[in-house]
Amino acid sequence: MTPLTLPPGALDVLCLGAHPDDIEIGCGGTLLTLAAARDVRATAVVLTGAGERRDEALKATGRFLPGAAVDVRVAGLRDGRLPAAWDEVKDTLEGVAGGLRRPDVVFAPRRDDAHQDHRLIAELVPTVWRDSLVLGYEIPKWDGDLGSVTHYVPLSDAVARHKVELLDDCFPSQTGRDWWDEEMFLGLLRLRGMECRSRYAEAFTVSKATLAF
Repeated sequence: MTPLTLPPGALDVLCLGAHPDDIEIGCGGTLLTLAAARDVRATAVVLTGAGERRDEALKATGRFLPGAAVDVRVAGLRDGRLPAAWDEVKDTLEGVAGGLRRPDVVFAPRRDDAHQDHRLIAELVPTVWRDSLVLGYEIPKWDGDLGSVTHYVPLSDAVARHKVELLDDCFPSQTGRDWWDEEMFLGLLRLRGMECRSRYAEAFTVSKATLAF
């Protein structure tokens, strides 16, 4: 498979999630891999989250980017109601963009995600960050919306298992859910790994990218 290569040197990374744990479920293994390989400056923005969930969000992303400079922001909008708060979501994203240099890569939900909160963020991201590489991550859910992908990040066995351990450790409020377990998380990583001839992998969709020679 032909690799898509990020620019050399330090990377400015932006991670966007509708809910605490979206970022870490969608691209936690990729963040662990990036942090081990490159100098990373990261901003993570979570649009919902209150109480225990807010606390989880504030602590989690830094655990997945050990050694990196990480700024985590939680907007605290209502879970499940982001489309009704369109102006607030757009203003939040525009405010983040106005205070940052252009990120080298943006991690965000994929545009065909079945959850309305995820989907709204995915639809707005290209209107705010027009000149950045946007990688749309996937989040497994009962809706059964997993589809075809365009890009993969192979993960080592150690990184895949560390991701699952961190998910349990960082999000204790979610561990009792019937879908939240090691078998589900590793199963998806294994499936995507098989597709790119790796043991494990995370998968993404890219709608636009520039090929440089």
